[in-house]
Amino acid sequence: MLFEPYTARKLQLSNRTVMGPMTRSRAVEHNTPNALMAEYYAQRASAGLIVTEGVSPSPNGLGYARIPGLFNAEQVRGWKLVTDAVHAQGGKIVVQLMHTGRVSHVANLPAGAEVIGPMGTVLPGEIHTDAQGMQPHSTPRAMTEQDIAATVAEYVQAARLAIEAGFDGIELHAANGYLMEQFLNANVNQRTDGYGGSIAGRNRFVLEIARGAAAAIGAERVGIRLSPHGVFNSTGAYPEVEAQYLALVQELSALGLLYLHVLDHSAMGAPAVPAALKAQLRAAFNGPYILAGGFDRDSAEAALAAGQADLIAFGRPFLANADLVARMKAGAALNAPDMSTFYTPGAKGYTDYPTLAA
Repeated sequence: MLFEPYTARKLQLSNRTVMGPMTRSRAVEHNTPNALMAEYYAQRASAGLIVTEGVSPSPNGLGYARIPGLFNAEQVRGWKLVTDAVHAQGGKIVVQLMHTGRVSHVANLPAGAEVIGPMGTVLPGEIHTDAQGMQPHSTPRAMTEQDIAATVAEYVQAARLAIEAGFDGIELHAANGYLMEQFLNANVNQRTDGYGGSIAGRNRFVLEIARGAAAAIGAERVGIRLSPHGVFNSTGAYPEVEAQYLALVQELSALGLLYLHVLDHSAMGAPAVPAALKAQLRAAFNGPYILAGGFDRDSAEAALAAGQADLIAFGRPFLANADLVARMKAGAALNAPDMSTFYTPGAKGYTDYPTLAA
């Protein structure tokens, strides 16, 4: 089943593999995509669907060094290089909109931008900056309701710009402890206004963004990624987590979104998303369902055959194997990823992994 075509809403995919989103930090000038990035994505266009690395809808969301944005005309032109290159190879590509929120340092932000989050609580730990090396995360400013409205509007505008740049759709990144999950997660979000304090309050920010993006570009072009039970960036489980995510997904399902993408990071040492919850989320979402987290060809085929998902996302295997689909079809060995080049500028460890043909 993995190599069979699949129709996701109006999107015709050549197979059921998804290239998962992976930060690569190659947008070296003004957080703008470039020809090297276009080459990287075009190399991987045999994926049924490509989800880009996290792309900020706002100057305030550029918390990591050299990550790309999508909020100005220069960035739209840069992304057009990417989408044109992928489409020329017959691929499909959506942009993942990721605002880092408090996962940030001011040294990584452009002039005039600031670190913001649902609370004024600093994230423990350190973050890389090109200017100052490793630094403690900057203290965020707690967002006012006016800030929240402005940030929702930035997401909606980025969705419009994504279509202008030629993307087949967007993925809202509401996982991994970035801004959208900072609002979802009760360990991070301890607000007492209408954007916290309850399941409905914590879900509100994400739902406002999803509804706004759907109204702007069509729900069939808006996917979303969730990581319930994730612990990345000091999130973690809490008593209402499963009830909250089921309530969220039921409301997202009613919108008719492009897909629901559920990430289980247990292959990298995090707690597993319980199989029962994955099944409940699948049942609650009336639409294409993507599972991600530690899959290989055999486990992907098994999950599809069991009806656990419609599509399977692969991360690091696609990073190191531009021709992953062909390798899995052939049962060929995979290149091992070089972790030392995951986030470095330049082509090394990015576009130079060998292919089967070579």
